[in-house]
Amino acid sequence: MYDAVIVGAGPSGCAAALYAHKYGLKTLLIDKAVFPRDKVCGDALSGKSVRILKELDLLEDLGDLDGSVINRLTFGSPKNKIFDVYLKGNENNDQITKGFVIPRKIFDNFLFKKADAVTDTRQGFTVQDLIFENDFVAGIKGKTNDGLEQEIRAPLVLGCDGPTSIVSRKLGVYEMEMEHTSVALRCYFEGVDGLTDQIELHYVKELNPGYFWLFPAGEGRANIGLGLSKNDAKKEKRTLRQILDELIQNDYFKQRFSHAKKLETPVGWNLPLGSIHRKNYGNGFLLLGDAAGLVDPFTGEGIGNAMVSGKYAIEVARKCRETRDYSESELAEYDKLLWGEIGSELRTSTKLQSLARYRFLLNFVIGRGARNKDVREIISSMLSNEIPRDELSSPMFYFKILFS
Repeated sequence: MYDAVIVGAGPSGCAAALYAHKYGLKTLLIDKAVFPRDKVCGDALSGKSVRILKELDLLEDLGDLDGSVINRLTFGSPKNKIFDVYLKGNENNDQITKGFVIPRKIFDNFLFKKADAVTDTRQGFTVQDLIFENDFVAGIKGKTNDGLEQEIRAPLVLGCDGPTSIVSRKLGVYEMEMEHTSVALRCYFEGVDGLTDQIELHYVKELNPGYFWLFPAGEGRANIGLGLSKNDAKKEKRTLRQILDELIQNDYFKQRFSHAKKLETPVGWNLPLGSIHRKNYGNGFLLLGDAAGLVDPFTGEGIGNAMVSGKYAIEVARKCRETRDYSESELAEYDKLLWGEIGSELRTSTKLQSLARYRFLLNFVIGRGARNKDVREIISSMLSNEIPRDELSSPMFYFKILFS
């Protein structure tokens, strides 16, 4: 009945469902939650997210959602030096011209409604197991919120169900490697001063080698949080909540929070980083988004890569439908397409994650950027994809900064 069952209706799953409709595939989109539902995240939509939304003819609709348009990035050093990088790309060349911060409860519900309008969906359905036939995944078993057990068969199952994916665990490919996982903490505030059209990443000494973020999230809200590697968090004597409290009360940030009010209890989650290339395909299945471990190791952003994975999963699914071959050898093209686009960027971000451990480098680069317009232009061009991001981790980049 279906060309594919999509498990998980987050950005990767909804993107896959929407591309499937575009290419004439019949899919069933399943999620254990009932929308709208919250998803703990930094809420930032990068250039890749914007590009995919544009391809799906959804970009214009973002203006109707509660959130913030982003025109610049603010970087802060351990010495509290800051500089702004403006997004100045060219839309005709698929470069970043603007970004967005939209709370996931709003953004994911928007995507789900778009998908629900064009494909079959099932909310409140918990997948509990996979169906196997002749060493191929052939469907899923699960239960509705009312306790009704069901089996749904399809020649292809897309695991889009996050870092603790039931699909990947049942296939035995899930493993949380501490050195390739970060932990993050988010808390919504209202009344934080100084947030307009920028997202801020501060590499503060109190959190080294992690970072502290301040993102505007629309209607006076702010998404405030921090990210730290799982290994480093384990070594900390402080909890993440204690670190967050220290940061918003320290001398550098406390004025900005003097009239701020917490809107929730801070909540944390794990980020499976793309610093390792995980297995993401096999007989009758593909893994997408966080289930495939595609989070950027340097920025912690995962929505863009998740949506890109949805695009390529359906491109490959369409070819498999034509040949009626859903074998591992045929589905391997998905991995080639996906990592062909994002692999270089993830490898560079892995290097940058390592460099962020060195305070003197952060102070040097951000300090030069604060003083020198040419340095800001170099970094802005890289973020807008006018210059390959690979150069950020090369010795020549620091040479340019030193002599700019």
